[in-house]
Amino acid sequence: MILQKRSGDKIRRFALALSVMLLLGPMAIAISASSPLPEGFVYAGRVIPGLVVELRYFGNNNFIGEKIAGYTADVCIVHGDAAKALAKVQAELKPFGLGIKIFDAYRPQAAVDHFVQWAEDRSDIRMKERFYPDVDKKDLFTDGYIAAKSSHSRGSTVDLTLISLSPDPSGGLSSTHQELDMGSLFDFFGPVSWPLSQAVTPEQRANRMLLQTLMVKHGFTPYEQEWWHFTLGNEPFPDTYFNFPVE
Repeated sequence: MILQKRSGDKIRRFALALSVMLLLGPMAIAISASSPLPEGFVYAGRVIPGLVVELRYFGNNNFIGEKIAGYTADVCIVHGDAAKALAKVQAELKPFGLGIKIFDAYRPQAAVDHFVQWAEDRSDIRMKERFYPDVDKKDLFTDGYIAAKSSHSRGSTVDLTLISLSPDPSGGLSSTHQELDMGSLFDFFGPVSWPLSQAVTPEQRANRMLLQTLMVKHGFTPYEQEWWHFTLGNEPFPDTYFNFPVE
């Protein structure tokens, strides 16, 4: 009798546990599973050997002066087609001890909304001296520096520069990652940042030309007002603006 009771208790406990698993199983999976990237998107560092990433909007070294909405990790996300093209740029630079450093790539719409909200606040000019000394903040929209939509949110636009990898005594490559002199800061608002600006030195123009030549060779289109900004010519999502976080 006692054995039958214990067996019945085990069966009831098993049935109860099974019911709970069936009820909570899908929820548990949804909670524990990490959110995958949308189809076609990749972490660029997994595709481009030796890629250096310094997402400026993940920290406060940017024209707003604070971490930007939508950036929760210092990782570079782009569409796979853009990543493959960038890998070819990196491969061409490597024999010369050079490489690429990415400041921004995929940008959530939430970040763009953050930019717009900041631009509408005329009182916040804490980073004016460093990033837009000659531009009145009220003109950021009309001058094309801030917009409600960004090609970055489509997943195939990147902001980048070139870096030097100096030889170390052992004959390998050091991790100094010194940026080549491009004549202006990344995200500096003004004509000096235009790729063809004559306000920079010949060496600085040559560095810009090297970056642009390689990017164009591998399918990217430059932006006439920013030496660092390139969009894949045949981008997969030309009309879609994504809003998943950078994480």
